[in-house]
Amino acid sequence: MKQPVVLIGVGEMGGVFARGFLRLGHPVYPVTRQTDPQAVAEVAPAPEAVIVAVGEKDLQPVLENLPEAWRNRLVLLQNELLPADFAHLPDVTVISVWFEKKPGMDFKVIQPSPAFGSRATLLAEALGTLGIAVRVLENEQQLLFELVLKNLYILTTNIAGLEAGGTVGELWRDHRELARSVAEEVIALQEALTGERFDHQALIDAMVTAFEGDPRHKCMGRSAPARLERALAHGRELGVDLPTLSRIASEAH
Repeated sequence: MKQPVVLIGVGEMGGVFARGFLRLGHPVYPVTRQTDPQAVAEVAPAPEAVIVAVGEKDLQPVLENLPEAWRNRLVLLQNELLPADFAHLPDVTVISVWFEKKPGMDFKVIQPSPAFGSRATLLAEALGTLGIAVRVLENEQQLLFELVLKNLYILTTNIAGLEAGGTVGELWRDHRELARSVAEEVIALQEALTGERFDHQALIDAMVTAFEGDPRHKCMGRSAPARLERALAHGRELGVDLPTLSRIASEAH
């Protein structure tokens, strides 16, 4: 029998990964809020992978309480993830998820999901059993670009959506100046957070490609106001001027 896979967080997204690994023949051991991870680690001390499928706000508490034996087997898939969030861990595989899963509906693929790390090929095999394409990246620089791209997509659509509403296709068609203005400020913020410089047009072009993958995707989710507040807090902390984001925040109140 194949080695088990531990799944921390058994929500909508976690369920998709569980299905993939089960189809691949791996037993899946779930860890919920009510489960003691140490107890699971006693029966699964050396799993094939530990998929952390909790939301962004729960990631750091989960990592702090992780059994020692699992620390070099992690797979992370959170939004708003940057290398500094996992630099202290010894062997992390990261996937930038470009499919969505909502209650009562099956998953919907926007475009192939890039992954990097020692378990990236395993992820490609597991999700491939469901018809979800994974693109295995070659190096950390490619991963950084993909993480920044995902942040750009989420923050631009959510924050611009607070003003424009509608879908990502409508945002780019009818409110392009707003979208570009928000995107430029988001990229500036990502540069300050990472200490790197990026090709702004390449990122915006890649974001538009993602828009085209699902033009009817709604711009604004429930997390949009919190994402805007978090972005402005980062801007204040890092000394990044964010005039468009500040205006949207002031008009939203």
